[in-house]
Amino acid sequence: MSTLDSGQKLRIGLPSKGRLSELAGDLLSQAGLGFRRQSRGLFARVSGLPIDLIFLRTDDIPTLCAEGAIDMGITGSDLLEESGVITKVRMKLGVGRCRLAICVPDDAELTSVADLDGKRIATSFPTITQRYLAKHDATAHLVSLSGSVEVMIQLGVADAIVDLVETGSTLAANRLRILEEIDSYETVLIQNSQCRDTETADRVVRRLEGVVIARDYSLLEYNVPRSKLTAAEEVTPGFNSPTVNTLEDQEWCSIRVMVKRGAVIDAMERLESLGASAIIETPISNCRL
Repeated sequence: MSTLDSGQKLRIGLPSKGRLSELAGDLLSQAGLGFRRQSRGLFARVSGLPIDLIFLRTDDIPTLCAEGAIDMGITGSDLLEESGVITKVRMKLGVGRCRLAICVPDDAELTSVADLDGKRIATSFPTITQRYLAKHDATAHLVSLSGSVEVMIQLGVADAIVDLVETGSTLAANRLRILEEIDSYETVLIQNSQCRDTETADRVVRRLEGVVIARDYSLLEYNVPRSKLTAAEEVTPGFNSPTVNTLEDQEWCSIRVMVKRGAVIDAMERLESLGASAIIETPISNCRL
């Protein structure tokens, strides 16, 4: 079984299990940070780089990073805020997005946070919840739990819950509604102030940035009459500027340009109306901008 290197290798903490563990592993793999984790192993080494990976409980990663046990870590920004520790957020990873919300029964006569004064609230985020209630001059009895808080109202443990919401299907299944949203969160890469190897840490960030940025863009290629080139460039200006190549037919040119994925379909329709043809979208798996 792999063990932790006692030298000056960069230590990165990863979630040991769950959906976030899979997301983190996929990100590292796409960024060229390959590793092989043995079954239930706590440690792994990144191929070709001085990096040790340590698999930890996700909610322990902020504290262990702040204490210097690991140099960097992948965790949720909600867990970072709840921990109250001070670390540097190197980058947002663009995955694991969710909302933290105060939820109450569908038929509850509660319309604002102020109505929760004196009520019981079950949550896995007591620190964030207490801070939010204080901002609204409300005082509640907090029931701190590690999970499955959505059933606490039915069990008679709480009058409301504060929990993470993604699609809202779990709330509907438990006949709950959102009273107020506290904040939005996502997966982040954090780093402590006493990093063992800042040069390698910066390389990790650049590699991950390449993957995260690429997920927001597609490569759009199309042919357009040269007389329409200026209008086409207004539709797809590109990150800096588009690549323009002359075709064998001098009246036409070929364009290659990065386009935000959310804007691709609209751009294709506008280009088609300009007379563009052979419009092709290609996903981008990695890039450097």
